[in-house]
Amino acid sequence: MLTRIGNRNDISGIVALQKANLYDNLSPDERKQGFVTTPFSESQLLELMGERGVFVAEERGEIMGYAMAGTWRFFSRWPIFPFMVSRLGPLSISGESILPERSFQYGPVCIHSALRGSGLFPVLFEEMRKEFMSRFPIGITFINRLNERSYSAHTRKLGMTVIDVFEFSGRNYYMLAFDTSRPVIG
Repeated sequence: MLTRIGNRNDISGIVALQKANLYDNLSPDERKQGFVTTPFSESQLLELMGERGVFVAEERGEIMGYAMAGTWRFFSRWPIFPFMVSRLGPLSISGESILPERSFQYGPVCIHSALRGSGLFPVLFEEMRKEFMSRFPIGITFINRLNERSYSAHTRKLGMTVIDVFEFSGRNYYMLAFDTSRPVIG
Protein backbone atom coordinates (compact mmCIF):
# COMPACT_ATOMS: atom_id res chain seq x y z
CA MET A 1 0.00 0.00 0.00
CA LEU A 2 1.41 3.36 -1.02
CA THR A 3 0.60 6.47 1.04
CA ARG A 4 1.41 9.89 -0.41
CA ILE A 5 0.24 13.43 -1.02
CA GLY A 6 -2.75 13.36 -3.32
CA ASN A 7 -2.84 14.84 -6.81
CA ARG A 8 -5.33 15.73 -9.51
CA ASN A 9 -5.40 12.13 -10.81
CA ASP A 10 -6.73 10.91 -7.45
CA ILE A 11 -9.86 13.06 -7.40
CA SER A 12 -12.29 10.57 -8.93
CA GLY A 13 -11.14 7.84 -6.51
CA ILE A 14 -11.44 10.18 -3.53
CA VAL A 15 -14.93 11.27 -4.55
CA ALA A 16 -16.04 7.64 -5.05
CA LEU A 17 -14.72 6.60 -1.60
CA GLN A 18 -16.30 9.70 -0.05
CA LYS A 19 -19.68 8.94 -1.63
CA ALA A 20 -19.58 5.33 -0.41
CA ASN A 21 -18.95 6.47 3.19
CA LEU A 22 -20.97 9.68 3.48
CA TYR A 23 -23.31 9.65 6.49
CA ASP A 24 -26.36 10.52 4.40
CA ASN A 25 -25.70 7.58 2.04
CA LEU A 26 -25.44 4.92 4.75
CA SER A 27 -27.98 2.86 6.65
CA PRO A 28 -27.99 3.04 10.46
CA ASP A 29 -26.16 -0.32 10.61
CA GLU A 30 -23.53 0.82 8.09
CA ARG A 31 -22.91 4.00 10.11
CA LYS A 32 -21.72 1.86 13.04
CA GLN A 33 -18.63 1.02 10.96
CA GLY A 34 -17.72 4.71 10.59
CA PHE A 35 -18.69 7.52 8.27
CA VAL A 36 -17.70 10.93 6.96
CA THR A 37 -19.91 14.01 7.23
CA THR A 38 -18.05 16.69 5.24
CA PRO A 39 -18.28 16.16 1.46
CA PHE A 40 -15.70 17.82 -0.79
CA SER A 41 -16.34 18.88 -4.38
CA GLU A 42 -13.71 18.36 -7.06
CA SER A 43 -12.84 22.07 -7.03
CA GLN A 44 -12.46 22.04 -3.23
CA LEU A 45 -10.16 19.02 -3.48
CA LEU A 46 -8.04 20.82 -6.07
CA GLU A 47 -7.82 23.88 -3.84
CA LEU A 48 -6.83 21.77 -0.82
CA MET A 49 -4.25 19.98 -2.97
CA GLY A 50 -2.76 23.44 -3.52
CA GLU A 51 -2.20 23.60 0.27
CA ARG A 52 -0.61 20.11 0.16
CA GLY A 53 -3.51 18.98 2.33
CA VAL A 54 -4.84 15.84 0.61
CA PHE A 55 -3.27 12.47 1.43
CA VAL A 56 -4.15 9.13 -0.12
CA ALA A 57 -3.55 5.43 0.30
CA GLU A 58 -3.36 3.74 -3.06
CA GLU A 59 -3.29 0.08 -3.99
CA ARG A 60 -2.96 -0.99 -7.63
CA GLY A 61 -4.23 2.39 -8.82
CA GLU A 62 -7.30 2.40 -6.54
CA ILE A 63 -7.77 4.96 -3.75
CA MET A 64 -8.28 2.92 -0.57
CA GLY A 65 -8.10 5.78 1.91
CA TYR A 66 -7.77 9.52 2.22
CA ALA A 67 -7.06 12.14 4.85
CA MET A 68 -7.55 15.89 4.55
CA ALA A 69 -5.87 18.70 6.42
CA GLY A 70 -5.75 22.43 5.89
CA THR A 71 -5.74 25.91 7.22
CA TRP A 72 -8.68 27.38 9.10
CA ARG A 73 -9.01 29.81 6.17
CA PHE A 74 -9.68 26.92 3.80
CA PHE A 75 -12.16 25.24 6.14
CA SER A 76 -13.98 28.47 7.06
CA ARG A 77 -16.50 27.92 4.22
CA TRP A 78 -18.26 25.31 6.39
CA PRO A 79 -20.03 26.96 9.35
CA ILE A 80 -18.86 24.42 11.93
CA PHE A 81 -15.21 25.46 11.55
CA PRO A 82 -15.53 29.16 12.45
CA PHE A 83 -17.58 27.97 15.43
CA MET A 84 -14.75 25.65 16.46
CA VAL A 85 -12.17 28.44 16.06
CA SER A 86 -14.28 30.65 18.31
CA ARG A 87 -13.89 28.05 21.08
CA LEU A 88 -10.09 27.64 20.82
CA GLY A 89 -8.98 30.58 22.99
CA PRO A 90 -9.11 28.99 26.44
CA LEU A 91 -8.19 25.48 25.22
CA SER A 92 -4.71 23.96 25.50
CA ILE A 93 -2.77 20.78 24.91
CA SER A 94 0.45 19.79 26.68
CA GLY A 95 0.35 23.15 28.44
CA GLU A 96 0.30 25.10 25.18
CA SER A 97 -2.61 27.41 24.32
CA ILE A 98 -4.32 26.53 21.08
CA LEU A 99 -4.37 29.54 18.79
CA PRO A 100 -5.84 29.55 15.27
CA GLU A 101 -2.60 30.80 13.72
CA ARG A 102 -0.64 27.94 15.33
CA SER A 103 -3.10 25.15 14.53
CA PHE A 104 -4.81 23.52 11.58
CA GLN A 105 -7.86 21.38 10.88
CA TYR A 106 -7.29 17.69 10.22
CA GLY A 107 -10.03 15.59 8.66
CA PRO A 108 -12.03 14.07 7.35
CA VAL A 109 -10.26 10.76 7.05
CA CYS A 110 -11.75 7.71 5.37
CA ILE A 111 -10.46 4.16 5.00
CA HIS A 112 -12.10 1.68 2.63
CA SER A 113 -14.32 -0.67 4.63
CA ALA A 114 -12.25 -3.73 3.59
CA LEU A 115 -9.13 -2.20 5.18
CA ARG A 116 -10.49 -0.86 8.47
CA GLY A 117 -8.52 -2.31 11.34
CA SER A 118 -5.63 -3.24 9.01
CA GLY A 119 -3.18 -0.65 10.37
CA LEU A 120 -3.54 1.65 7.37
CA PHE A 121 -5.12 4.48 9.35
CA PRO A 122 -2.04 5.37 11.47
CA VAL A 123 0.22 5.12 8.41
CA LEU A 124 -1.97 7.55 6.45
CA PHE A 125 -2.20 9.85 9.47
CA GLU A 126 1.62 9.88 9.76
CA GLU A 127 1.90 10.94 6.11
CA MET A 128 -0.27 13.97 6.93
CA ARG A 129 1.39 14.72 10.29
CA LYS A 130 4.89 14.80 8.79
CA GLU A 131 3.77 17.22 6.07
CA PHE A 132 2.06 19.62 8.50
CA MET A 133 4.48 19.53 11.45
CA SER A 134 6.81 22.09 9.87
CA ARG A 135 3.90 24.53 9.50
CA PHE A 136 1.83 24.03 12.65
CA PRO A 137 2.59 22.65 16.14
CA ILE A 138 -1.02 21.61 16.82
CA GLY A 139 -3.66 19.77 14.83
CA ILE A 140 -7.37 19.88 15.63
CA THR A 141 -10.21 17.64 14.52
CA PHE A 142 -13.82 16.95 15.43
CA ILE A 143 -15.77 13.73 15.58
CA ASN A 144 -19.51 13.26 15.66
CA ARG A 145 -20.31 11.64 19.01
CA LEU A 146 -22.36 9.00 17.15
CA ASN A 147 -19.20 7.86 15.32
CA GLU A 148 -17.82 5.58 18.02
CA ARG A 149 -15.46 3.80 15.64
CA SER A 150 -13.76 7.05 14.62
CA TYR A 151 -13.57 8.24 18.23
CA SER A 152 -11.90 5.00 19.30
CA ALA A 153 -9.45 5.06 16.38
CA HIS A 154 -8.40 8.65 17.06
CA THR A 155 -8.05 8.34 20.82
CA ARG A 156 -6.77 4.76 21.11
CA LYS A 157 -4.65 4.35 17.95
CA LEU A 158 -3.44 7.93 17.57
CA GLY A 159 -3.52 9.07 21.19
CA MET A 160 -5.45 12.26 20.49
CA THR A 161 -6.75 14.28 23.43
CA VAL A 162 -10.35 15.41 23.77
CA ILE A 163 -10.15 19.15 24.46
CA ASP A 164 -13.81 20.10 24.12
CA VAL A 165 -17.32 18.72 23.67
CA PHE A 166 -19.81 20.86 21.80
CA GLU A 167 -23.17 20.96 20.04
CA PHE A 168 -23.60 22.41 16.58
CA SER A 169 -26.75 22.33 14.42
CA GLY A 170 -28.40 19.81 16.69
CA ARG A 171 -25.48 17.35 16.66
CA ASN A 172 -22.95 16.62 19.38
CA TYR A 173 -19.21 16.50 18.75
CA TYR A 174 -15.85 15.89 20.37
CA MET A 175 -13.04 18.31 19.55
CA LEU A 176 -9.65 16.63 19.70
CA ALA A 177 -6.09 17.93 19.46
CA PHE A 178 -2.66 16.48 18.79
CA ASP A 179 0.92 17.67 19.00
CA THR A 180 2.41 17.41 15.49
CA SER A 181 5.92 16.80 16.85
CA ARG A 182 4.86 13.42 18.28
CA PRO A 183 4.84 10.50 15.83
CA VAL A 184 2.13 7.90 16.33
CA ILE A 185 4.12 5.07 14.72
CA GLY A 186 7.82 4.21 14.86
